[in-house]
Amino acid sequence: MTDTPAPRRPRDPAASGLPAPLRRTWAVIRDRGPSKIQFWFIALMVGIASGYAAVGFMRAIEFLQTSLYGTDDPRTLHSFAATLPWYWILMLPCIGGLIVGWILTRFTPDGRVRGPAEVIQASAMKEGRVERRAGLASMAASLITLSSGGSTGREGPVVHLVGMIAGWVSNKMNADGVTGRDLLGCAVAAGVAASFNAPLAGALFAMEVVLRHFAVHAFAPITIAAVSGSVISRTHFGDVTEFILPEASALAFYIELPAFLLLGLTSGLIAFVLMRSVFFAEDVANELQARLRMPAMLRPALAGLMLGGFAIFFPHIIGVGYETTSAALSGDLLLREAVIFAVLKVVAVSITMGGRMGGGIFSPALMIGALVGLAFGAIATSFFPDISGSETLYALAGMGAVAGAVLGAPISTTLIVFELTGDWQTGLAVMIAVSIASALSGRLVDRSFFLTQLERRGIHLAAGPQAYLLAMFKVSAVMKSPDHPKAPKEDRIRRAMNEGLFVAPGDTLEAAMPLFERSNSDFLAVTRLTEKDGAPDVLGVLLHVDALRVYNRALAATAAEEHS
Repeated sequence: MTDTPAPRRPRDPAASGLPAPLRRTWAVIRDRGPSKIQFWFIALMVGIASGYAAVGFMRAIEFLQTSLYGTDDPRTLHSFAATLPWYWILMLPCIGGLIVGWILTRFTPDGRVRGPAEVIQASAMKEGRVERRAGLASMAASLITLSSGGSTGREGPVVHLVGMIAGWVSNKMNADGVTGRDLLGCAVAAGVAASFNAPLAGALFAMEVVLRHFAVHAFAPITIAAVSGSVISRTHFGDVTEFILPEASALAFYIELPAFLLLGLTSGLIAFVLMRSVFFAEDVANELQARLRMPAMLRPALAGLMLGGFAIFFPHIIGVGYETTSAALSGDLLLREAVIFAVLKVVAVSITMGGRMGGGIFSPALMIGALVGLAFGAIATSFFPDISGSETLYALAGMGAVAGAVLGAPISTTLIVFELTGDWQTGLAVMIAVSIASALSGRLVDRSFFLTQLERRGIHLAAGPQAYLLAMFKVSAVMKSPDHPKAPKEDRIRRAMNEGLFVAPGDTLEAAMPLFERSNSDFLAVTRLTEKDGAPDVLGVLLHVDALRVYNRALAATAAEEHS
């Protein structure tokens, strides 16, 4: 009698071509998960790949902007655009919007651009996996938008792009939820660090915004990835700060601090106006599209046409806006100019994002914040010229305050401001303005722009794990069959159906738990409508104790991860 040979594991394409020792190592990682040292090495590789992805995306924007607008220096885009014929400024965003509309209609199910909100959702609810097909389409759409004059930022697309890299690695490793989220944090940290040459801020941004916890076990690999992404950026762009202040700012500490408290309150309100303007524009565009029966492909083109019309008279709204931001930080704008440009930028960002053209909101928030801070500083220093610091100090604090309030990330935004400018002498003023602005705006919206985006779609991440974990479990995965020993008798199930105490197998526990609370019942019927006479079929029962058990386990796992 011969033994039946054990089935052989199919060969992993990811390991094909590797030497035998490396193939065995990869097999162990897939089957058992990586050790700590192995994971740090994987984090380094993910950081390098994400850094190159961010650099490649920025280089692609520069190349297309140079090709479309004819400028030699994309950082002075709006100054050069002011010299172009009006019809070229008008049509470029419109043509770009038409291409964006085709891409999103063809390759996404809903015509929406993916960004940091989807990455945050993937971290919380999808074990760190970010959708690829729609993500690639969103990256292409954002690239076209930013290159053709769309008034958004490049950081949002970068965050989603590197999230796809992390998701691909997680799938290849067969990573569990904790490992997948850590890899996602590594990729985001490297992408943000490469975008801003800010490794400290990149690491904290990943934990504060994406993972939404500061677990000790994730700190080392995320830091490794952030540093590697920053090194890649410095290799290609040099070790320079994004913005250069004309001189070190002076701060009369105790006398002037109340002014920065007021600036924080003002910035929090401006951040709220910016976020609400974007959501209002999106709602209006949805209503118009439905009423006019406008093809989804034309929506970004119409938004681009409106942007082009504004840009003929105010080219400052074109693109990311770093030239105007630098002018505000240098104090090269008048009070009237700062106010007008800030208002127009809010309108332009709302049109771009409401028109679903692509791009992120962080860079526009930096520009608006710098303009608001400069305007505030001009007023404050005119009232108290003898005890006031420089107007540029207020611009710097306002830049961080508005951006931090929009992102809901006061810690990482404060560090980003430091690392963008290289000025560490104004830390107290920036920290005060950022913290006050974030606290105020967080009460007016669902904590941040991204979490409010998700809340508007019915995804309740802002309330914490106790709110969104229920949405992760389908009734079909928890229910028991009608003949299970613990299931109620058939007459009780029928009575529950008649009283409206039933759910469908495709529902989640988020829909089931309120029924339990209202009825004080210990079970719900699980039913499905039949096609013949419409009478529901009983598929099983959902016991209250089973739903609570699953929920408690998920809460315990989340708490264990956050405190590991």
